[in-house]
Amino acid sequence: MEINSRQAIARILDECRTIAVVGLSSKPSRASNSVSRYMREQGYKVIAVNPNEEKVFGEKSYPTLSDVPEQIDLVDVFRRSEEAGEVVDEAIRLGAKAVWLQEGVIDRAAAERALAAGLLVVMDRCWLKEHIRR
Repeated sequence: MEINSRQAIARILDECRTIAVVGLSSKPSRASNSVSRYMREQGYKVIAVNPNEEKVFGEKSYPTLSDVPEQIDLVDVFRRSEEAGEVVDEAIRLGAKAVWLQEGVIDRAAAERALAAGLLVVMDRCWLKEHIRR
């Protein structure tokens, strides 16, 4: 499957119910917060991964993906492009089904590594916009 394919996007939206959002902020003005709030409203389980947050939406935030105590379906990345590769590699190691690099987050090499490892991959797209588009 290709990066950003319609099929990959559809499978992620349909099959990935537990989403770790790396870079999720507790500040309502941040895109990570509003997108994640929308995900929760649509019935997805959202897990905050941010070493600078203790709680987001009243739930525990974890410093790294490796600290999350349950299986993650999708790793949604709200980090700078130069930090995305490390997050993608951790998602691969942990056996996530998919990675989603949000709008403006571009790391072609990391996306290719995830694809080669069998993950569904979306890059430089907004999860919320894609969900609404459906």
